[in-house]
Amino acid sequence: MPHVELEAHRGELTAHCYRMTGSFHDAEDLVQETLLRAWNARERYDPARASVRTWLYRIATNACLTALEGRARRPLPAGLGAPDEDPGAPLAPAPDVPWLEPFPDARLDPDARTDLRLAWVAAVQLLPARQRAALVLREVLAFSAAEVAEQLGTTVPAVNSALQRARATLAEHGAARSADRLREHGEHGERAAVDRYLAAFEAADVPALVGLLARDAVLEMPPLALWYRGARPYGQFMARVYAMRGTDWRTRPVGANGQPAFAAYARDGDRHLLHSVQLLEFADGLVTRNTVFTDPAVLRTFGLPEQAR
Repeated sequence: MPHVELEAHRGELTAHCYRMTGSFHDAEDLVQETLLRAWNARERYDPARASVRTWLYRIATNACLTALEGRARRPLPAGLGAPDEDPGAPLAPAPDVPWLEPFPDARLDPDARTDLRLAWVAAVQLLPARQRAALVLREVLAFSAAEVAEQLGTTVPAVNSALQRARATLAEHGAARSADRLREHGEHGERAAVDRYLAAFEAADVPALVGLLARDAVLEMPPLALWYRGARPYGQFMARVYAMRGTDWRTRPVGANGQPAFAAYARDGDRHLLHSVQLLEFADGLVTRNTVFTDPAVLRTFGLPEQAR
């Protein structure tokens, strides 16, 4: 088996391991482990039993299940409790929380774009690991129940039962599967909505930003545990940001999790330095969620320049 045949699946396997773990860094490590295991076991691979792709997914899934044993789920701040009401709350990071990470679109296999929306991946982390695996393998990757049972070393009835429980949990948390498909950024005026948001952000125009928000818009900022719901507290917090960091910002569109995102650069002396990557969700042309990532380790995965040019 040529090594290139295994490498051809790296992109989609990385997306799979990310859905399972909620960590881009862990996903890359687990895929490397998967390909190494597959290469070492290549003489034992039986094409009569499964395709190379199915075989690799079995190895990757089991690597993920092993990695997830005893680990806490990866949440977003909105998954940890009630929203904050004080826009002046202390900005204390919670480094002990294993925060959900974004997935840079530049590192994404085009065929794996669906079901990577950040809020959906966060909801999937609520599931026990084997339910998570059954859901992703069956509904996202469209393996048959028999194939999933083979990959998980269980029975078809057990797979169907796990899938039923997983669906019920996601429905309870209002996290319908994103098979209503992620829209292209330009569809239904979304690109224009992104442009309006970036223009207001760069202008430090808080009233304009608030005017672009849905009534219950969420603003969250891992590794900070605090988060806000509603246009008014969102705007109050943005006013605080501009008061603290100044009103001279630059932005650069990027993509993450198959949804619109941008890098924000704050003025520091005579330079604009990378501050955050912010992922946006829209409905009817209005921002419903903004997840702001400031962790340097997360920012490095986007390969962005440290200074705006």
